[in-house]
Amino acid sequence: MGLNCGIVGLPNVGKSTIFNALTAAKAEASNYPFCTIDPNVGMVKVPDSRLQALAEIVHPDKIIPAVVEIVDIAGLVEGASKGEGLGNKFLGNIRSVDAIIHVVRCFEDENVVHVYGSVDPVRDIEVINAELILADLDSVEKRIDKTSRMAKLGDKKAKEAMAAYEKVIDALKRGVRAASAGLSDDEKAALSDLFLLTGKPVLYVANVAEDELVSGNKYVEAVRKIAESEGSELIMISGKIESEIAELDGEEKAAFLSDLGASESGIDRIIRAAYHLLGLITFLTAGQQEVRAWTIHQGDKAPQAAGVIHTDFEKGFIRAETIAFNDYISAGSEARAKELGLMRVEGKEYVVKDGDVMHFRFNV
Repeated sequence: MGLNCGIVGLPNVGKSTIFNALTAAKAEASNYPFCTIDPNVGMVKVPDSRLQALAEIVHPDKIIPAVVEIVDIAGLVEGASKGEGLGNKFLGNIRSVDAIIHVVRCFEDENVVHVYGSVDPVRDIEVINAELILADLDSVEKRIDKTSRMAKLGDKKAKEAMAAYEKVIDALKRGVRAASAGLSDDEKAALSDLFLLTGKPVLYVANVAEDELVSGNKYVEAVRKIAESEGSELIMISGKIESEIAELDGEEKAAFLSDLGASESGIDRIIRAAYHLLGLITFLTAGQQEVRAWTIHQGDKAPQAAGVIHTDFEKGFIRAETIAFNDYISAGSEARAKELGLMRVEGKEYVVKDGDVMHFRFNV
């Protein structure tokens, strides 16, 4: 199980620079619109200090972290919903991702061209949201035409779906994203096969100048207000600094961050926030062969977690031997945790917690 996030934004806001820093890939990052045409894709390790802590006890042959798939999507411009710029390609690519990392330019630099000639993050966000809303309106209206005929013929499911369509289309026409339309779980289910662009969770990334990374600026505060109104999260980074950090290793990176007064990079914060954007958590396994992080959804039960490792584990699930991460570390070993009564035997109804160190018993 992974997470697929699309990096979006207007041209020249720093999307590809941030993608390069995230993935240590070399997506082209140039000073002209539509530099990114086909989406770049990279797999990113989710930072998790717990893996190293377990490894220092277990001494495994390898450490395997959880990963996030990051997609760098072409910059969008006004009129994209009608095919302007690379609109159709952009909207098709973003429809396939699970969550959106929305990069917003919050820095002044006369050497970096802005597609609208000035820095105004509120306008930029409104341009993108408007295009996504227009695209969603088109999708829902087309579906309504088909479903309404079935509803008139007495189809019960069609009638239920129509109620959801009408509720979301009312919100979209008022400029409200589907994610903020107050939809019930049943209504969300009715709309799920439309893959609404505005129904996806959003993480805003404010890209600032190097000398404003700590203090921020008026542009960041404007983005913060929008994020808070949507119930979204905001992370402030400097793409230029992150690209420099990405070139460093170990002690050099730690020293660089220390000079900035930071304990971790902005990129690490983005990855972690993206990982949790869809309610994903991690359980751990620890053995001589490997220490590994496994991804599940918050609320998943023990058999579902076992199934992430192998489908046979879920089918033949008997029990899960579970130690909370902090208990494992304080005990110093699995054997000692057992002696101290810190290992729990959990059944099929156990809801797995983030950081559980687990071992599954199953019948083949």
